[in-house]
Amino acid sequence: MSGLRITFLGTGTSQGVPVIACGCGVCQSTDEKDKRLRSSVKIEHAERVLVIDTGPDFRQQMLRSETKRLDAVLYTHEHKDHLAGMDDVRPFNFIAQQHVHLYATERVEEALKREFYYAFGENKYPGAPEITVHRIANHAFHAGGLDILPIEAMHGGLPVTGFRIRDFVYLTDANFIAADELNKMRGCEILVINALRLEKHYSHFNLEEALEIINEVKPQKAFLSHISHRLGKHEDISRLLPENVYAAYDDLILETN
Repeated sequence: MSGLRITFLGTGTSQGVPVIACGCGVCQSTDEKDKRLRSSVKIEHAERVLVIDTGPDFRQQMLRSETKRLDAVLYTHEHKDHLAGMDDVRPFNFIAQQHVHLYATERVEEALKREFYYAFGENKYPGAPEITVHRIANHAFHAGGLDILPIEAMHGGLPVTGFRIRDFVYLTDANFIAADELNKMRGCEILVINALRLEKHYSHFNLEEALEIINEVKPQKAFLSHISHRLGKHEDISRLLPENVYAAYDDLILETN
């Protein structure tokens, strides 16, 4: 059984880091680990490629990671920083001469239809994205050669979907997860979870809350993502973290079964 190769395409919050026009020490940092595109990961398995979310930086992320193939996109939720780049699946259509498969809840599917209406019409404009949308709910499904288990959470008042793929769990833009859903995460090797900032937030886990979830789930390793400039510089964040918990950064690559 081939393993998973996971690339962090982006680890920043909705504004990215640096934030436009911000003069804070984090945004002015020269450390490449403090330069964060919008949150997304790439998962490679047996010559197939899946991406979780296509934010506004999707094109840049595909170029930077030298991605030559895209089989599927899994969507966490419908906010712009997670789906705005969907149009840029088009080059993969041209290269592979096939559709890209999108996996989304009903809410996210409706948002895609609003934002990218031209990809869903009967008489589509030539060159529009060639996509096949698969609606998902809270039960396991198959995508890109992998069995995937959705994990439901809440992002303020908005439902979001995390994913467990073998022993890898990815959960972003959440501030609440019910006990039954938390149980799906137990026993994983790698957990990726959002940690927006130090202060409490109305729709995201802050650092303290993310660490509480990590302590509850007890993964072998945990990585913080969807990080804002208000959490601090990478080197400073790292000093605050317990053993086997790390601040993720763009272009970080992990490998797991």
